[in-house]
Amino acid sequence: MSEPQRLFVGGEWVEPDGGHYEVVDPATEAVVGPAPEASPDQARAACAAAREAFGPWSRTAPEERAAILARAARAIRSGMGPYTELAVAETGATTATARAMQVGVAAARFRRYARVEPAQWAVEPQINEAGPMGPAAVLGALAVRQPAGVVTCVTSYNNPWANPAGKVAPALAMGNTVVVKPAPQDPLSVYRMAEALQAAGVPPGVVNVVSGRSVAVGEAVVDSPDVDMVSFTGSTAVGRRIAEVCGRDMKRTLMELGGKGAALVLDDADLDAAVAGIGTTFSFYSGQICTAPTRVLAQRGVYDRLVRQLAEYARRLPVGDPRAPETVVGPVISATHRDRVESYVELGRKEGAVVVTGGERPPRERGFYVAPTLLADCSNDMRVCREEIFGPVVTVVPFDDEDEGVALAGDSDYGLIDYVWSGDVARAFRVARRLRAGGVGVNTVGRNMEAPFGGFRKSGVGRDVGVYALHAYSEVQSIVWPG
Repeated sequence: MSEPQRLFVGGEWVEPDGGHYEVVDPATEAVVGPAPEASPDQARAACAAAREAFGPWSRTAPEERAAILARAARAIRSGMGPYTELAVAETGATTATARAMQVGVAAARFRRYARVEPAQWAVEPQINEAGPMGPAAVLGALAVRQPAGVVTCVTSYNNPWANPAGKVAPALAMGNTVVVKPAPQDPLSVYRMAEALQAAGVPPGVVNVVSGRSVAVGEAVVDSPDVDMVSFTGSTAVGRRIAEVCGRDMKRTLMELGGKGAALVLDDADLDAAVAGIGTTFSFYSGQICTAPTRVLAQRGVYDRLVRQLAEYARRLPVGDPRAPETVVGPVISATHRDRVESYVELGRKEGAVVVTGGERPPRERGFYVAPTLLADCSNDMRVCREEIFGPVVTVVPFDDEDEGVALAGDSDYGLIDYVWSGDVARAFRVARRLRAGGVGVNTVGRNMEAPFGGFRKSGVGRDVGVYALHAYSEVQSIVWPG
């Protein structure tokens, strides 16, 4: 399969003004392929193309848009093999993860938003009292969902299939047009998605993709006067900057930002289940996921046993080539990010944490690997417990009672997803309701794909997934008439 080497603008494959740069396989350090480097002018041209296409697309029948999304889902499913290989090469995710959670989820998201949803609903008639608007009358009303307009989608590097699909599919379903700015580390998969959408019959300009390492390109697709909304997944620092730019023109934003998920393990918890859930931080995307339960809060009655079991679990995880079927933990995305994660482990040592396991670089000749690492005897004021590390590193903090555990969980700049493990479900739900987070997992790290997703505090603004994504990419309009 040849690598995409051109931008996708206005339905055409366009040569990039800035030439190309190399996408590197984080497992082998080999070059996966050349990625196009757009200029800011080309980024603005993509936004203009989306603006021109918006009127006709927004007036297209929802059933017609749904049919195109369904064809896109089938196209992605049919390319599952080569798409999975590309995702593994770009991200370092294991083959099983790339197939199921990247390409497979992307196809499922396009299929889900191929369902036509009601875009309007009746409002109970009200009596309008006599006044400036005229004599008393019964007024009927209808609430209608209108598309937000041109949406810039800035996507994350950890999942170049599911994350863009989670933005593009509901945005298109609601009648928006989009400009996708993929993460510079792994944009090739997003161009493959654009090919699938083009083959499915998406009209020119409805979907545009521009990539590049330049900050100026990202700023151009956010600041363009043709853009009505920005949907961003990434760091809180970048999200803050995007919000500042959008605020100048009151552009709508949807922000899914950082996380430092608290995992409260109560003294009546099933420790095997808790360890299996928390252990996904070591394995799933090698900890490069904002929803990971990275900050474990363990009640003292189970603290020692939990630390011991987590350490044993981490030591058993095979680290290596993500293409090998026995591998569970692959590399992180780049040498720069590996160094960053390792620097946090060293910082934890200096802060007084005990490195129970990990902390060393796996003995591999090539690739950007970090060993699953467990830091115990931590306190919640340590930087390793407060800042998002985004790697296979788990910290453990002891607490005495529920009140202290809830207080520690809330003592964070973030509030994306927290977790509670308890053998008493009523107790777990009582604690869950006290947590200040956009989502709470009770005895699970799984997610319901129709439940709203988003964070409190610096973890983001807005909610998506399921019908909530259709709400996120639309505006509510009321139409009132005499009854």
